[in-house]
Amino acid sequence: MNRGILSGFGIAAVASIIAYSSIFTVSETEQVLLLQLGEPIRVVKEPGINFKLPLIQNVITMEKRILNFDPPSAEVIAADKKRLVVDVYARYSIDDPLRFYQAVGTEAAVRSRLSDVINSSLRKVLGRVDLSTVLSAERSELMRTISEDVNTEGTKLGVRIVDVRIKRADLPDANSQAVFRRMQAEREREAREARARGAEEAQKVRADADRQRTVLLAEARKQSEILRGEGDGLRNRIYVDAFQKDPEFFTFYRSMQAYRTAMSGQDTTLVLSPTGDFFRYFGSAAGADGR
Repeated sequence: MNRGILSGFGIAAVASIIAYSSIFTVSETEQVLLLQLGEPIRVVKEPGINFKLPLIQNVITMEKRILNFDPPSAEVIAADKKRLVVDVYARYSIDDPLRFYQAVGTEAAVRSRLSDVINSSLRKVLGRVDLSTVLSAERSELMRTISEDVNTEGTKLGVRIVDVRIKRADLPDANSQAVFRRMQAEREREAREARARGAEEAQKVRADADRQRTVLLAEARKQSEILRGEGDGLRNRIYVDAFQKDPEFFTFYRSMQAYRTAMSGQDTTLVLSPTGDFFRYFGSAAGADGR
C-alpha cells in the first residue's frame, strides 16, 4: 500500500516536471528560436504561452526591441588628407532570428561584426569628402549613405540597421595641439596688431591734443596781448584826459603812485634830500608851492 502511494507521488512529480519543461512563454519584447537537438526548427515572435518537447527541444530568447550600440572611435582620413577621429553610435534590431543565430549567435558577436562594418563604411564614405563637408550640414546625407551601406551588411547577419549617427568628430590629439598653438599664435598676432593700432591712434590723438593746446595757448596769448594793449591805450587816454582837465591833481596822483611803488618793500632805503622835488607832497598836498 505504501509502495503504491510513493510510486504515485513519484510518477506525478515526474509528470509535473515534464509538463513544466514543455511550456515556455514569449513576452512582448522578446522573440524565440526553437531548437531541436541543436537544429533550429521554428521562430516564435508572437507573445504568449507556447509548447515544446521536453528534453529534446530548447529555446533561445532574443530581443525584439531596438538596441543601441556604441562602436569604438575610428580615425578617418578625409579627401583633403585631414585626419579626423569620429565617434558614432548605431541602433539596430534583430529582424531574422534564424539568420542571426546561424551567422553570429550572440549579441556580443554581432556587435563585434557591426563595429568592423561601421568603421569600414566610415573610412570609405568620409574618405571621399573634405573635412569641411563632414562638419557641414551635408553630414546628414553622409550618415544616410553610411546607414544604407551598413544595413546591407547587417542584413547578412539577420539584423536591421535603424540609424547610424556621428556623436563627435574631432581632430587627433597631436593635430588638436598643433591647431591650438596655431590659433593661439594667430590670436597673439591679432592682439599685437590691435595694440599697435591702438598706440598709433593714441599717438595721433595725443599729437592732435598737443597741437590744439598750442593753438589755443597762442590764441589766448594773442588775445591777452590785444586786450592788454587796448587796456594800456585806454589807461593812457584816461591819464591824458585827466592831465588836461587838472594838471595839478594829475601830478599829485602820479606822485602818490610813485611813493607806493618806491616804498612798497619792507627793507627799501632811499637817500634823498627832503627838500627835493620827489618829496614835495610830503609836507603839503599843494606840493612845492605850498611849502
